[in-house]
Amino acid sequence: MCPPERTAEAVDLLREHPGTAHLIVHRGVAVTPEGDLVEADVAREAADEIVDALCGLGLDHSGGITMEALDTALSDAADAAEESAPGEAADAVVWQELLGRTGEESRWNATFQAFLVIACLLAAVGVLTDSPVTVVGAMVVGPEFGPLAAIAMGLVLRRWDLVRRAGLALVAGFPVAMACTLAGVLLGTAAGIFEPDVIVRNHEVDFVYQVGPASFVVALLAGAAGMLAMTSAKSAALVGVFISVTTVPAAGYVVVAAVAGRWDRAGFSLLQLLVNLAGIVLAAAIVLILRRRKQRSGVLLRPLSRG
Repeated sequence: MCPPERTAEAVDLLREHPGTAHLIVHRGVAVTPEGDLVEADVAREAADEIVDALCGLGLDHSGGITMEALDTALSDAADAAEESAPGEAADAVVWQELLGRTGEESRWNATFQAFLVIACLLAAVGVLTDSPVTVVGAMVVGPEFGPLAAIAMGLVLRRWDLVRRAGLALVAGFPVAMACTLAGVLLGTAAGIFEPDVIVRNHEVDFVYQVGPASFVVALLAGAAGMLAMTSAKSAALVGVFISVTTVPAAGYVVVAAVAGRWDRAGFSLLQLLVNLAGIVLAAAIVLILRRRKQRSGVLLRPLSRG
């Protein structure tokens, strides 16, 4: 959406770019903000460059830019746009899209906290019942990768507001989830459902608190795979990321071990949590740096819009 005085510039920009197909202009149909509506199918490889150019016209402030992924486009023009755009679609990163996704997933809100509480409770139950399957379920439910990816994104793009917001989600979210888990474990113990002392005999889930160099290596690999999945829109790979890192299970183990009076295991579990968080952020940031350099091929980047 753009004001009428900017429509010609926007249309010329889209028409001249080889990565654009199916350009449509609706005059005077936009109500809020008032103006014209311009639609175009854009090859993913060209999307980042085109969005930056449109932001350069100020359309993210005076109008609005909306992106939607198209699954299928049967057209010679679309095929020509994909062939003309540099690179491969799977390798292209749409930075504004990624910034929007990570920004949304980094917020500390009721939904994020609820998922984290449920994940920690599942982890605690898995530890108490010596059930690796339940622990894996807790890994999948845990929502912590969103803020971790946002922190990596903020560090690479120097978006400190994003780093602060995502950091708050983790710093506030985990203690609240662990406090709720503590209440649950204490209630279960008082009701005779759980016996925290059994963790000394439960060896199937010992991997949760056994921290070492391998823990950091796994966190690095998981962080790299997770960011690759986010930047290439291959979200199915994120499930594998979730079940490969010991973040939420470690938080749950800290609580159970503390209730059982096993402070050594509680300490190791806490260290496991911190090692995994740090490894994921580090690897995700490295992937972003490498992909950014490759996509822009040494061309100086303009600052991303904050719109």
